[in-house]
Amino acid sequence: MAVPKRRWSKERSRRSRSNWKLVAPALVECTSCHELRLAHRPCQACGLYRGRQVIEVETAATAE
Repeated sequence: MAVPKRRWSKERSRRSRSNWKLVAPALVECTSCHELRLAHRPCQACGLYRGRQVIEVETAATAE
């Protein structure tokens, strides 16, 4: 099995780690209710995904 000959310097380790950063989630607008939602996931407000009802969403009027 291959083993590294020398250890990485602190500079090299930190340089390779310099691109680790947080990225804001890609939000898209729901076509039916115009709420922001995550891409490739059903809308949490109306339950639609690609024009089909995929999850049942309980609204405030139904909860009472």
